[in-house]
Parts: sequence; C-alpha cells; structure tokens
Amino acid sequence: MLRDTALLRRTNKPKVGLTVTTGDDRVRRLCEPKAPSVSAGIKTLAGLHSSGIRTYAMIAPMLPKSKELVAVIKGKVDYILIDGMNYHYGDWVHRKYKLESSMQDGFFHGKNRELAPDFEKEGIQCQVLF
Repeated sequence: MLRDTALLRRTNKPKVGLTVTTGDDRVRRLCEPKAPSVSAGIKTLAGLHSSGIRTYAMIAPMLPKSKELVAVIKGKVDYILIDGMNYHYGDWVHRKYKLESSMQDGFFHGKNRELAPDFEKEGIQCQVLF
C-alpha cells in the first residue's frame, strides 16, 4: 500500500482501511498466522495517514488484546470501525488456546463498551457495527 501512496493521492478523496484484529502479535499468530504483523499494519496506516490519505482501521473479527490498539493507533487513523464478526471456522483455535470466552456475545459487547469510549477519548471517531 505504501508504494502506491502517490497513485492514491491522485484519486478523488482517497481513503484506505486495514483490518486489525488485536494489539498483540501472539494472539494474531494464533488466530491469523498468515496475516501481517500488528506493527506492519499500524506502520502502513501511519505512512498513508501522514501522506494525507484518510485512513481507518476495522477491528474485526475482534480478538483478545484489542484494547492495546488504542495507544498504538492514535494519530494514524481518521476513524475506527468495530465489528464482532464472530466467525466459526476458527473455533478450534479458540478452544486449543483456551480463548473460548472471546467467542461469546458478551465478549463483543464488553469490548464495544470498553473500546469505543477509549478511542473517542483519544479523539478518534468510532463506529460500532453490531
């Protein structure tokens, strides 16, 4: 994405969003082993944002340790989207690593009540999609 910054800026009102599921790479490696590292995603958002492109992060599917994103994403996005997206093809990972609690509706609603105000406190608009 960063190599396409000049091309993106030539379009009318460019906006780029990346999915970031957790603030902890250990959790990311367990649940999404082929996804880029958390720091790589944040670095990409920062580079695009600093070059004048509107950026957003979509926290979905929401995984444990997503609260850590509040501190590292500040100043790198224009807004946040939060969605539980409770997908079931990864249920075995949750069971294997004893993360079953993050599969419950209560986990998503609790994270929503926790994350949205924290992002808004940092001046980051946050929209909850569930």
